[in-house]
Amino acid sequence: MSSAPTETLPFSWYSEPATFRSEQERIFRRSWQYVGHAGELPRPGSFRATFAGDLPVVLVRDEAGALRAFVNVCRHRGSTICDGSGERSTLQCPYHAWTYGLDGQLLRAPRLTPVAGENLGLVPLRLETWGPLLFANPDPDAPPLSDTLGDVPERLAGAGIELESLRFLRRSESEVAANWKIVAENYLECYHCPVAHPGFSAVMDVSPEAYLLEAQATRLSQYCAPRPGSSSLYDATGTVQRAQFHLLFPGTIVNVYPGRQNLSIGPLLPRSPERTARFLDYFVGPDADDAWIADMLAFDDQVGVEDKALVERVQAGVRAGLPERGRLLPESEGLIAHFQALITRALG
Repeated sequence: MSSAPTETLPFSWYSEPATFRSEQERIFRRSWQYVGHAGELPRPGSFRATFAGDLPVVLVRDEAGALRAFVNVCRHRGSTICDGSGERSTLQCPYHAWTYGLDGQLLRAPRLTPVAGENLGLVPLRLETWGPLLFANPDPDAPPLSDTLGDVPERLAGAGIELESLRFLRRSESEVAANWKIVAENYLECYHCPVAHPGFSAVMDVSPEAYLLEAQATRLSQYCAPRPGSSSLYDATGTVQRAQFHLLFPGTIVNVYPGRQNLSIGPLLPRSPERTARFLDYFVGPDADDAWIADMLAFDDQVGVEDKALVERVQAGVRAGLPERGRLLPESEGLIAHFQALITRALG
């Protein structure tokens, strides 16, 4: 493989409002995105407000126990309807009390005279599951979730991750002053690890010959094994032999660390051209004791602190617009090149 550098996307694409709007319309409104897990909706009447990209979403479990997803926007004047989570028999807008059933249908609206044939129910979203994990898609004609997941379920199962046996541990929420693509691209390479993540690099073998990159359609993956007896930061020995880090395009991140059974998953949520929110849901298996969990979380949290500083520095640089583009090293940053090709294709 040639090691000659290739060009990146134009740096202006990381701060332009027009590009940001196009990405929401042409990428996030047409893609499967992780929105939560079934444990958040334990009983009929349970609801949770969340997002898919910049789109407000409400998840509900209806009276029959079926899981549903709707755009969390009232059909009257556009107010969001739900905040947080809880249990309700109906969904009522706090602005003018338009009230919807858990099936999304409009039940009542003060002073409204219904028009025959007019549907003023909540806008439904497609909702599919991977075990207890919930994914939503605003595009009614999109291919099934399985096309986006690819072989990731098999990869996790082959590593000893029994998805149905995992228990939810915590949700970690954060926000960074950087474009969502910068956050994704930072995630997609470990070229920066020896310099920027000394703790991670002490535990994991990040050498080019050992750190494996693999792209398949919309699944972009990295694999690495721990260094034998490398560090006391956390115990990387156990059922799971090596780390797996997957990005499901456009912005769902799936992480597995070596050691005990574990999984973290969450979406990138673009807030503006230069700001990105995210959350990660952490799950662990029955073989993970409290001490191991605490060490693993501290290890992961430290990587997150370091990454936040990195992506915000990149945003500050690309905002200047000079140079107009950067360069990618194909052997170390091949996943970024694949990611950027998906962006270019989607934006036309």
